[in-house]
Amino acid sequence: MPNDIIVQVCDGLDMLNEDNSIPRNIRRGAEEIKTALLRELDPLDVRVASATSRLDELANDPNIPLHGRTLIWNIMSRLEELA
Repeated sequence: MPNDIIVQVCDGLDMLNEDNSIPRNIRRGAEEIKTALLRELDPLDVRVASATSRLDELANDPNIPLHGRTLIWNIMSRLEELA
């Protein structure tokens, strides 16, 4: 089950990364979060906590459009299921 949630989170991060209406720094951040989340050398709880923290930073960026912020919140709620 945790792998299913991680796959869904990565799909959401890909959607964020591929949306050209999202500022470049946020798209880059989404890609970095995905890379860190898939790094299996780190414990799952550490990966989830750092991804959630980074996503919170991105969601609070004043330049992000509303639909991007909503997508980030949805991704964060899926990650909370792993915590």
